[in-house]
Amino acid sequence: MTNPRADRVKAVRALASRSVRRRSGTFLVEGPQAVREAVTAPGPRVHDVYVTPDAAARYGEIVDAALAAGARVRSGTPEVLDAMSPDAQGVVAVADLVHGEMGAVLARRPRLVAVLAHVRDPGNAGTVLRASDAAGADAVVLTASSVDVHNPKCVRATAGSLFHLPVVTGPELPEVVAGLRAAGLQVLAAAGSGTHDLDDLLDVAGAAPAGVPDLAAPTAWVFGNEAWGLRDEDLALADAAVRVPLRGRAESLNLATAAAVCLYASGRAQR
Repeated sequence: MTNPRADRVKAVRALASRSVRRRSGTFLVEGPQAVREAVTAPGPRVHDVYVTPDAAARYGEIVDAALAAGARVRSGTPEVLDAMSPDAQGVVAVADLVHGEMGAVLARRPRLVAVLAHVRDPGNAGTVLRASDAAGADAVVLTASSVDVHNPKCVRATAGSLFHLPVVTGPELPEVVAGLRAAGLQVLAAAGSGTHDLDDLLDVAGAAPAGVPDLAAPTAWVFGNEAWGLRDEDLALADAAVRVPLRGRAESLNLATAAAVCLYASGRAQR
């Protein structure tokens, strides 16, 4: 492929639009790291991989894995790949949308789940998903009012973790909390005004007294909007609200950092 104005190039670039993604049922995966994870994961299906000749030589394992997975591999000039995405780094792919099912997640008896409620920033959402993967979470849930996980900035921020664990999108928070609690998980809300200090909970993990959350138990963490956190009605759904201690002069932590701290605390306690 040599023409940056070709219809196929425009069709790939158009996947930056949510409405186009919905109509086509596909999304754009940008860069060698994300594409590598997409073509080696059990799902979703990757339809096409576009690669420059230099990138094909440098990342031969991606090309081999894509062909083994049944994807079409197409060579394009750097100008073509740049026209498809400014973040291509010589490699992009088109894959089916990710559709995790809440029922399937609960059936696996998860021990650690991250729930994003009203999280609108794609970079933060993607970074929380990446942190969840790194901390060993079993699933991530984005409520109906949260960002589209297939937003290009969100996909890039996951650094491939989008393809490593189930990601459920679209349910309302009360429905999510009810299902998680019925599956045996305690529901903890991360909030700066939380009654419980995260460090204190780590100190008693595995032997928490009555009325105190036990981080060693199966846990779902609920994280709120970047600007205003969790609404009062959302906090009321949780079993307890937990704050991350701030020992310096910082007023607060951003969402992704706070989420990583909470998830790693649970991961440590559950080892």
